[in-house]
Amino acid sequence: MRGWARRPKDLPGIATFAGAAALDAFLSGTNILVCLLPLTGETRGILRARTLENLPRGAKLIHVGRGEHLVPRDLLNALKEEHLAGAIVDVFPDEPLPASDPFWNAPNMIVTPHMASVASSETIGLQVAQNVRRLVRGEPLVNVVDVARGY
Repeated sequence: MRGWARRPKDLPGIATFAGAAALDAFLSGTNILVCLLPLTGETRGILRARTLENLPRGAKLIHVGRGEHLVPRDLLNALKEEHLAGAIVDVFPDEPLPASDPFWNAPNMIVTPHMASVASSETIGLQVAQNVRRLVRGEPLVNVVDVARGY
């Protein structure tokens, strides 16, 4: 497992990368990027073309951080060009997504419902871990939006 943060951290069992200078090295060896960052001036727009292009071809993105991390057109391009093998996105800069939004029909894209609720960190972590394992094994994910039903 690998992790990136703005400041150095020492986490047992995790190869850690810190700061803007280490971001490219972190991305180049990351097959599944899970974005959980807080929204700051430094992280706004972090999921942009340059970031996505630095992931290995065939990588996947799980974005459950903040909507404004994402530059939507850059993610759509990475999916259409098949640089990314897939993406699961829970948050967007503009919500709710209109029915005509291209993300609903983007290749290898899953949109999950951004719903406010009270949840423990433990519960959230278990759900994310379960879906990451399912994604790696090629199994169906849980709690996926049924586009036809709209939820």
